[in-house]
Amino acid sequence: MNTSSFIAGRYFRSKKKRNFITVLSIISMVGVAISTMALVAVMSVFNGLEDLIRSLFASFDAELKVEPAQGKSFVVTEDWLEAIKSLEGVDIVTEVIEDNALLEYRGNQQVARIKGVSDNFLEQGRFSKGYFWGDTTLGTPIRPGAILGRGVGFFLSVNLGEINSSLKVYYPKAPRTAGSIDPNQLYSSAQIEPRAFFSIEQKFDNEYVIVPLEFSKNLLNYGQKRTSLEIKVKEEASILEVQKTLKRHLGPEFLVKNADEQHAGLIRTVKLEKLFVFLTLTFILAIASFNIFFSLSMLAIEKKKDIAILKSMGAKDHLIRSIFLKQGAMIAFSGAILGLILGFLLVWAQDYFGLISLGIASGVVDAYPVRINWMDFAWISLAVVTITLAASWRPAWIASQVDTIKEL
Repeated sequence: MNTSSFIAGRYFRSKKKRNFITVLSIISMVGVAISTMALVAVMSVFNGLEDLIRSLFASFDAELKVEPAQGKSFVVTEDWLEAIKSLEGVDIVTEVIEDNALLEYRGNQQVARIKGVSDNFLEQGRFSKGYFWGDTTLGTPIRPGAILGRGVGFFLSVNLGEINSSLKVYYPKAPRTAGSIDPNQLYSSAQIEPRAFFSIEQKFDNEYVIVPLEFSKNLLNYGQKRTSLEIKVKEEASILEVQKTLKRHLGPEFLVKNADEQHAGLIRTVKLEKLFVFLTLTFILAIASFNIFFSLSMLAIEKKKDIAILKSMGAKDHLIRSIFLKQGAMIAFSGAILGLILGFLLVWAQDYFGLISLGIASGVVDAYPVRINWMDFAWISLAVVTITLAASWRPAWIASQVDTIKEL
């Protein structure tokens, strides 16, 4: 009777241990799945934000921008411009004169960035994103018009419906004589009619005013000098190939920047944030994988006699280690595959239904933008495999060191 009770008690204790190990393995799998799903979701949000930034900047910036390598401006001739326009892949070339100036409208003043552009500026598909209201032209040579950023218009209290009020623009200039006290020699001024507002991104909205090239050339006294050229590439051409062609044609005296290079600092910041978030969530995934370590360690303790029997039958240490490594891999891969599937479904639902809103009523997009990058899936899978092998190695080694004589 005592022997039967002892056997029954040992059986139930063993069963409880097996059940506990099973539950711990399931918890480990769920932890890996949730961590993997979080990685997929967060990486996709950063991809979406990066695409949103690019699309917003593309509404204002050129596909390619030519700037002097040194100095502020460069001289432009008709023959030189025609040579650039004739290059393969070049569709539209817009001349630009850009500088700071003081604006005044009905007693309100603000320093802003005046951007004088040639007539084909709007032909480059500008302001396709964001908001734009008002006249879509820059006026006429007799009555030039300006397109103001929404922030500039707000600070100056510009009213597009007020046709009798014009925008005054002042630009400082060097006096003809050092001792001159005539204020007319200290600045040049001109008037222009506000025609429209645009709203793309705060940096542009609060700084820029688009004006005709002739207006800025006369006001700033630039003559044949330009601060940059903005180039639109033909649809069938590659932007990178056209960029290389322009660099070869213009030589080292000029910089040719694509859209990302024009805002290299911001794009780099987004990529760095994405990297650090990936590392942080990977660290959380590593913590979640401790459950794998504990479950395999308990399994190794529970199965000491079974391991001893296998070793007595000729099983080598590497075979025992491989059994436990495969057990850990099964737990991790099951969780990783489940997490990747759930992450994909979550990102798809956010993209299709807009589940999580930005909470900005006047925002360009209503919900958080997302984009799935399959390379992220590869990096996440690699991180899971690496962490799993690291967490499983110690229990597998302990299992392979079981003393056969002692356990049997």
